Amino acid sequence: MPLSRIVTLIVGLILILGLSLWLIDSLSRLYWQLSYSPLLGNLLLLLLVVLIGALIAAFVYYVLKIQKSEKRSQRKRRVTAAEIPAVKSEAASSTLQAVRQQVSIIQDEVQRQALLSRSREIEANLARGEIQVVVFGTGSAGKTSLVNGVMGRMVGRVDAPMGTTQVGETYCLRLKGLERKILITDTPGILEAGVAGTEREQLARELATEADLLLFVVDNDLRRSEYEPLRTLAEIGKRSLLILNKIDMYTEEDKEAILARLRQRVRGFIAASDVVAIAANPEAAQLENGEIYQPEPDILPLLRRMAAILRAEGEDLVADNILLQSMRLGEEARKLIDAQRRRQADKIVDRFQWIGAGVVSVTPLPMVDLLATAAVNAQMVVEIGKIYGCDLNLERGRELALSLAKTLASLGIVKGAIQLLSTALQLNVATFIVGRAIQGVTAAYLTRIAGKSFIEYFRHDQDWGDGGMTEVVQRQFQINRRDEFVKAFIQQAIARVVKPLQDKVEALEENEELKTED
Repeated sequence: MPLSRIVTLIVGLILILGLSLWLIDSLSRLYWQLSYSPLLGNLLLLLLVVLIGALIAAFVYYVLKIQKSEKRSQRKRRVTAAEIPAVKSEAASSTLQAVRQQVSIIQDEVQRQALLSRSREIEANLARGEIQVVVFGTGSAGKTSLVNGVMGRMVGRVDAPMGTTQVGETYCLRLKGLERKILITDTPGILEAGVAGTEREQLARELATEADLLLFVVDNDLRRSEYEPLRTLAEIGKRSLLILNKIDMYTEEDKEAILARLRQRVRGFIAASDVVAIAANPEAAQLENGEIYQPEPDILPLLRRMAAILRAEGEDLVADNILLQSMRLGEEARKLIDAQRRRQADKIVDRFQWIGAGVVSVTPLPMVDLLATAAVNAQMVVEIGKIYGCDLNLERGRELALSLAKTLASLGIVKGAIQLLSTALQLNVATFIVGRAIQGVTAAYLTRIAGKSFIEYFRHDQDWGDGGMTEVVQRQFQINRRDEFVKAFIQQAIARVVKPLQDKVEALEENEELKTED
């Protein structure tokens, strides 16, 4: 029971006893004054007994109500503590199940197996329920010394050169009052030079993203190169402690100044109480008599803070981390599927753009502006939709194609495409064939812009976005008018459209010459 309630009960009891004594005294005097009438005296005595009984009953009722309220609160806290991780665990399991369904449609065997393997690892972590504590920071900050101090024994090499911790090394720890097993992982240092250092840093970051609790170790004020990964990890939901190590190297005044700066820099994503100062491996000092004195590690503040967090939040930390990993795995699967679908859709666009170009170049339109309605093929729209799981009929495909064709014309993209491609063709193709080729190549170009626009439409669940179809089409036109793309496109157009057209023209001319000779 809280101290405030105990004090309230004591004061209330004293007040009740005092009032009871005063009432008894007053009524006894009144009783003696009414002693001439036995009936009135007995009624007064009965009233006294009833009043005292009512006071005692009210006090007992209040005590029982407080105890019942406390039991209800404790039971509610226990139920809430049990339900929160359970809900998150169920969400993680559902996410993993959804990931497996997504993974089944990934065509790349290596990527599919890698995602399935990671989903099994997450599921195994969910079943084991171990708390993952990851020690993260630069190679010189004293991470291994910190692990040694926490474990209470030597588990790694101290005073090691940069890069000694090649892979994540994990140690098991038990904490009183916590049923879950705690796994502490010492990671390679970040910000190390060379290709090998970069690879070790990548491994350290991957381990950090899998942590339930992150211990970010520094030995001075935060550098920008340290701040950015710490902020990034906090933004994705990592529960973090910022550890200032090697405080034995500083005066008390300097230590407090550094701690104040650290708390200021991480304000907003790490609480001030989660910035802790320790001396994991204090330097030895030589005494006046020549003896070497080795101070004991000062890591008690860290142990206390870790214990408080793990006891109060351990269940939630595990559930949050499992859910986070599941969601990140699902997002990775979605990106792979999206890239796969885009490759398939791009092939469809590539096929239809040259089909359209061939048709138009053989049978040129009387008016170039009509290319706006010929740029989009309804069948292409239907096939792109199927890749993204949208079953459209041909009529709906025609509606979408016509709508986008009108947009192309209204924005002046048809005219702009003709000017762009005419200039490029004149630099690469003989003059006599340019006029015949322009319409076919422009048709291919406009079909490409339309097809790419429809890919964006289906990628976003048949939604053009806030800017509508106009913004999507304009963005695709800007992407596809870049010099490097136009040069490559013209080379393809020459091979697929211009060269066949040139061969056809030459064949016709030869036939005409033969007829003339005959």
